[in-house]
Order: sequence, then C-alpha cells, then structure tokens
Amino acid sequence: MSESWEYTLSIPNDLRAVTVSRHALRLILTAHGLTHLLDVAELLATELVSNAVRHTKGPAALRVRWSPPGTLRIGAWDADPGPPEPPVPLERLGEVEDGRGLALVRACSDLWGWQPLSRFGNRGKYVWCEVAA
Repeated sequence: MSESWEYTLSIPNDLRAVTVSRHALRLILTAHGLTHLLDVAELLATELVSNAVRHTKGPAALRVRWSPPGTLRIGAWDADPGPPEPPVPLERLGEVEDGRGLALVRACSDLWGWQPLSRFGNRGKYVWCEVAA
C-alpha cells in the first residue's frame, strides 16, 4: 500500500462507543487490505477508546492512520489534558484488576505514547500506538 490515509471517528462518552469503534476499525482495515493487522489493531483500539470513555467525562475520538511503507497508527483523543496512568509492569498484570489497558498497548505495539493537545479552543490528550505491517 503506497498511499497514506487517515480516518477520525468522533464518539460520545458512552461505553457502546468502544464496540462501534472496533467495528469501524475492522471496516477501515478490511477496505484497505490490511486484514492481517485486524486482531492486534482491534485489541489496541479497544484499550485506547475504552480508556478515553471510562476515564474522562467528555467526547472522544478514534484516529486511524496508515503511513507508507507500512506503519499503522491508532490513537484516541479525549477531553482530559492530564496524562494517562502509567502502564502496569507486565509481571504485575495478574495481580491488578484495573490498569491493564496501557500495559497491553505497550506489549502489543511497536511504539506508543501520548501528548497533550490544545487546538481550536479544545483541550485534551492524544494517546497513540503504532504497529509495523
């Protein structure tokens, strides 16, 4: 795939948005011939969107971007500018009930991070990860 592309799905603060986001991601990747990335991409998007919806009070967005020669970036924007909770160390995943999401993102992606955002009067943060195809 030689052309870059990007999709953004605005979502409400509603747990049903996690399922909607996952289905939208599946459609996007299938349409672009990236079905080999579906399983890991769905897991990553589910964790990022779930965190955005569960831990903030405002709207959120899922962003999916492809950059040649083969990098898929999945990110979630939310209205809270504060940093996400640090990921639980992998060796402690079995001991905790919450906080596994970013540990899974860290373990299943090639690169991840977050950044505060302020644009057009909107504040928040963008948590993202990348997977090499």
